[in-house]
Amino acid sequence: MTQESKISFTNTGRIAGLLYLVVVITGIFSLGYVPSKLIVWNNASETFNNIVNSEFLFRLGIVSSLICYTFFLFLPLVLYKLLRSFNKTYARYMVVLAVVSVPISFVNMLNKFAVLSIINSGEQKKDLVMFYLNQYDYGNLIVQIFWGLWLLPFGYLVFKSGIIPKFLGILLMLGCLGYLINFLGNTLLSNYSELGISSYVRLPASIGEIGTCFWLLIMGAKNKVIVAD
Repeated sequence: MTQESKISFTNTGRIAGLLYLVVVITGIFSLGYVPSKLIVWNNASETFNNIVNSEFLFRLGIVSSLICYTFFLFLPLVLYKLLRSFNKTYARYMVVLAVVSVPISFVNMLNKFAVLSIINSGEQKKDLVMFYLNQYDYGNLIVQIFWGLWLLPFGYLVFKSGIIPKFLGILLMLGCLGYLINFLGNTLLSNYSELGISSYVRLPASIGEIGTCFWLLIMGAKNKVIVAD
């Protein structure tokens, strides 16, 4: 690998890290922070009042989600450029499984726009607001299948390539399993959220993705002679 190629390779890694950072920050804000401040799943009246009183925060969550999904569309394409030479087939799987989640996520956001339409109509349709929020939550449950599946080929490529620490690749692959366990648990068991295991099951994916994000952002990618499969 020439010096110019090494610099380009490192820069590609850092671009991927920057994209990943935006996905992580906007994802945490829109999927974690905003719902924790506004949504009380077993209380439609309180949820309605929270959204009405903090409508800007709700709107900011929508914008944050759309930014997250847009950057997530480009992230696997840059990762493909970085990792394709280690195994082109797995790199293609990674891109397809990640990208297919984006249109589903965008369509699912219509449920949140429906909530905005209701609260701005002047009618106190609190149950209808909860209906659309639940539909949005179910939409996220479906898209989590792909949020998990793309981590399997991604984690394998990280582990095999050696350009990112191998333990992060292992965590990413375990993260795939975690997403699928949570999907099945929430789908099959009505009291799954009450068991208190979902956050632990998500832990490998969280550590793996955030760790990979910061490694790429700070370190770029280790220079390594690439041998295509």
